[in-house]
Amino acid sequence: MAKNFNDLFDAWSETYDQTVVGSDVEYKEVFAHYEQILDEVAKNSKGYIVEFGVGTGNLTEKFLKNGFEVYGIEPSEGMRNRAKGKLPNVQIVDGDFLAFPMPEKNPDTIASTYAFHHLTDEEKRKAVALYSDILNESGKIVFADTVFINDAAKQAIIEEALRNNHHRLAVDLQTEYYTTIPVLRKIFEENGFRITFKQMNAFVWLIDAEKRRGNQ
Repeated sequence: MAKNFNDLFDAWSETYDQTVVGSDVEYKEVFAHYEQILDEVAKNSKGYIVEFGVGTGNLTEKFLKNGFEVYGIEPSEGMRNRAKGKLPNVQIVDGDFLAFPMPEKNPDTIASTYAFHHLTDEEKRKAVALYSDILNESGKIVFADTVFINDAAKQAIIEEALRNNHHRLAVDLQTEYYTTIPVLRKIFEENGFRITFKQMNAFVWLIDAEKRRGNQ
């Protein structure tokens, strides 16, 4: 990937679960309705799941409660250790969206939350093309991540963060690879997916993309 975030996430692994419930004021709106977002991703997933960016295992737990088998991929050693401590029976391997040990069988769902923005738009395109190849014929991708309706909406959120003295959030929004719905729609449709978007909070959208069969 364009940046290596492992040191950041190794350090964040100790407090991540506190952040997602609102302990960090700057990111409170980013993680608003966190449990509902995870529930929505789990509800829209199916079958054998490959999960990218497992983090501390919060989404993985939802999958297990729904009876799914999960193959987890997480580049941060700190996050992997936290997740394995919670979920010792789940296979969680070292890897990222583009470079990872392949699962033993083709997944029915590829899922992720709060992570796809670590890829540039070109890397996103490569990742979706790869997932189209490895998913089962009726497979799908279910992501939840910060996305913007357009560039103007993104700029408005950055300006609001600055007005609120949320400088860490503003820098994050300007330096990470947060993209727009039109860009994502084009990437997924070019790779044979039918895609829908559902807004979950001021930042996060549910991205539900299903493989089209044949020329449908």
